[in-house]
Amino acid sequence: MSTVEETAEVSRSREPSLWSRLKTNRNWLAIWFMLPAAIFLILFLAWPLILGVWLSFTDARLARPGEFVGFENYEWLWDDSIFWLSVFNTLLYTIVASAIKFAVGLYLALLLNRHMPFKAIIRSVVLIPFIVPTVLSAIAFWWIYDAQFSIISWSLRQMGLIQQNINFLGDGNWARASLIFANIWRGVPFVAITLLAGLQTVSPSLYEAATLDGASAWQRFRYVTYPLLTPIIAVVMTFSVLFTFTDFQLIWAMTRGGPVNATHLMATLSYQRGILSGRLGEGAAIATAMIPFLLAAIMISWFGLQRRKWQHGEGND
Repeated sequence: MSTVEETAEVSRSREPSLWSRLKTNRNWLAIWFMLPAAIFLILFLAWPLILGVWLSFTDARLARPGEFVGFENYEWLWDDSIFWLSVFNTLLYTIVASAIKFAVGLYLALLLNRHMPFKAIIRSVVLIPFIVPTVLSAIAFWWIYDAQFSIISWSLRQMGLIQQNINFLGDGNWARASLIFANIWRGVPFVAITLLAGLQTVSPSLYEAATLDGASAWQRFRYVTYPLLTPIIAVVMTFSVLFTFTDFQLIWAMTRGGPVNATHLMATLSYQRGILSGRLGEGAAIATAMIPFLLAAIMISWFGLQRRKWQHGEGND
């Protein structure tokens, strides 16, 4: 063997293996850091999701694995008036509650961003509805809305505005409105504090420059605050919509979907059909039907962020 061949052979033997390169390559560093979280998400989120989708194509029941039935569960749901009522209730609940939470949360964020006495204490108080356990909030509202002992009905009767107590949770329309209000009360702090954190990143020099140019308070908000706050708004509203759309505890603790299925959301109906009634396949089909709505909310947010990047000249090759 010649000297050149011996040198080449020694060089090849000294080259690090693929595994050694992966361990030391900086481009793979992020993957190693994300791997534990990825394993956790696969085990506790991805696998249950896949299993739920599979169950929706079977006639599985409690204590019985079931057999593959194709789209039979979805065909039943297509002709189920209660399912479509739950879809309507879910969309109404999500749209109205999310819109009001955004409006009130943005107002509170702008208010708390100003200089005022006891600002730290006020910010802490605003967080209370969000940190209180959902079931405790539901029980409190259940007493507030009680048909006989409601403080709201008592106050209105004392003022002479009504003659008899309002059956908040016994009437379909009143029940929907009552649940939406309870959800707004719980969700506003999350929106307000998150938007407040976004407002803290806006440089005061931008407001000073806009004021020197003669911009009014509305113009400063429209052309300075809102454009810079748009990415935060997109993220916080995506989470708000997802949390509201999949809400279960508040509704189940207060009305259990009543009266006469008037407040059933897709999540509560899925639980009732799948767990309480034992029809796991049908319950999984209702839960799976929620996925397109959730993906639509995520995609709307994603495209909104991409549009803002394009307007700011980012992401252009």
